[in-house]
Amino acid sequence: MRKITKNSGEKIIKDTKRATRKPHSSGEKMGRVLDGLLGG
Repeated sequence: MRKITKNSGEKIIKDTKRATRKPHSSGEKMGRVLDGLLGG
């Protein structure tokens, strides 16, 4: 049985998160920040 090192496991997780990450426009980001500040 093959042993998986911590580094390769972390790499798999990071690659998966990177592949599934949804890009947000700067306008969306600013809207979220303003909603948070204004209590929305």
